[in-house]
Amino acid sequence: MPNASLRSLLPEIVDYAGFFPPAGLELGVAVDNFARYLEGPHAWMLGRLVVPAGGIEMVREVSAPRRTTWRLSAVVGDTDVDAIRAVLEAVAGFNEGDDSIVVDMVEVKAGDEHAIAAIAASVPPRTRVFVEIPSDPDPAPLVRAIADARLRAKIRTGGVTADAFPDAENVARFIRACYAAGVAFKATAGLHHPLRGEQALTYAADSPRGVMHGFLNVFLAAVFCYNGLGAGDALQLLDVTDAGEFGFDDDGVSWRDYRVSTAEIETVRRRLAVSFGSCSFTEPVDDLKSFNLL
Repeated sequence: MPNASLRSLLPEIVDYAGFFPPAGLELGVAVDNFARYLEGPHAWMLGRLVVPAGGIEMVREVSAPRRTTWRLSAVVGDTDVDAIRAVLEAVAGFNEGDDSIVVDMVEVKAGDEHAIAAIAASVPPRTRVFVEIPSDPDPAPLVRAIADARLRAKIRTGGVTADAFPDAENVARFIRACYAAGVAFKATAGLHHPLRGEQALTYAADSPRGVMHGFLNVFLAAVFCYNGLGAGDALQLLDVTDAGEFGFDDDGVSWRDYRVSTAEIETVRRRLAVSFGSCSFTEPVDDLKSFNLL
């Protein structure tokens, strides 16, 4: 059992996205996996099932009877504002049905302030909308627009090619911009592993390799913003490759001269760093075990 500070960092942190690359599973297989993970010993780390917006009705059709409410995140691939509005209307209708399965998160893309404002006008009740924005150039203006619209932000932290991974500088800048604006965020792609390091980018035997960001790096960078983490230190934290640099105990977590309490970690997870999407749930869990953190 992890200590109190680590347990406060990890609850519902992984939104399982097995349908998406590089796993690319059939929706029914991804749904079955999600159901199995919910019954497993690390279910407390599992958040939502991530599905394409057009597949939410299919989840209801292929899933087995549910003992607990399933939460879905619907990903909208179309960037057209009218198409996004149509999805939000469909989500509102979906949520009026069987209350054992609910779409409480929608993930969209927007490239300017006008699109963000238009999306905000159509958000249904009980649904949190995360707006994916570019991390380069400086995302601060779009983050402020997201704050004004009372939405949430999303950063893409990787993909199946090396050029899909943003520089650590861009990730650090995004996190600090969200903290400054009071905007909650989630991350997606390329965060299968706890710490930064070179990894295979797909599950193919001949997969190319590249440096992936670590989800502990990203979420602890958000945590230490509450202790005044500066831009230079944020960048160095995102580059940490040794779990031993982080000191977890029941009262809090430390890194260098920074220290945040367990209660503050809970606040960060609730108000700032919400979750990350991963096409694997077993890899994050197994890696944490290999570092003796679970």
